[in-house]
Amino acid sequence: MKPILIYCYDAYCGWCYGFSPVIKTIAEEYADKLDNEVLSGGMIIGEQPTSIQTIAPVITSHYKHVEELTGIKFGEDFLWHAFNPEKSDWFLSSEKPAIALCVFKEIYPNQQVAFASDLQYALNYEGRDLTDDEAYRHLLAKYDMNADDFYTKLHSSKYKEKAYYEFQLCKQLRVTGFPCVFIQISDSKLYLISRGFTDYDAIKTRIDNVLKEIAQ
Repeated sequence: MKPILIYCYDAYCGWCYGFSPVIKTIAEEYADKLDNEVLSGGMIIGEQPTSIQTIAPVITSHYKHVEELTGIKFGEDFLWHAFNPEKSDWFLSSEKPAIALCVFKEIYPNQQVAFASDLQYALNYEGRDLTDDEAYRHLLAKYDMNADDFYTKLHSSKYKEKAYYEFQLCKQLRVTGFPCVFIQISDSKLYLISRGFTDYDAIKTRIDNVLKEIAQ
């Protein structure tokens, strides 16, 4: 089997947003050597969506550090919700963006990393509410996806089950924080490449070392 680069992320993870340019570059650079698989981690899951008021203090206290370390920028439309949580109508849940990714993966399996990155840009820069169906419509046009088909699948139990299966896979991989990257070379062998934000040079070096070891 071709080795698989497994990227465990969550649409609401700020560090994953900062990591997006790195993992996108890596996925493109190693496209001929590694297949890609993005797994949603289910970072914010519960019986009820989580109010932005609960998460806002974490965002306002950490986003500058993410920007400084990664070079990413959070958009004003997103930050408004974090700095004005009492005025915001946002309730956060990892479920819908995870289902959207499962739908997308079935159509464009080779562009999973790009789509995950687009979801995070839509949230963290453009300030789109990922629990709202309309947050995805601009991406359907970008990827030439049929809207009726996408929204039917977005609300189907089949793709919801796929999303929750991914949450369980991340737990089985003992992922306790995001982002997290592995290389799978067989059904029973995985290499941990990175845990938490890791820069491009470090990721590249580790991948090259694994590929050399496999080749030997």
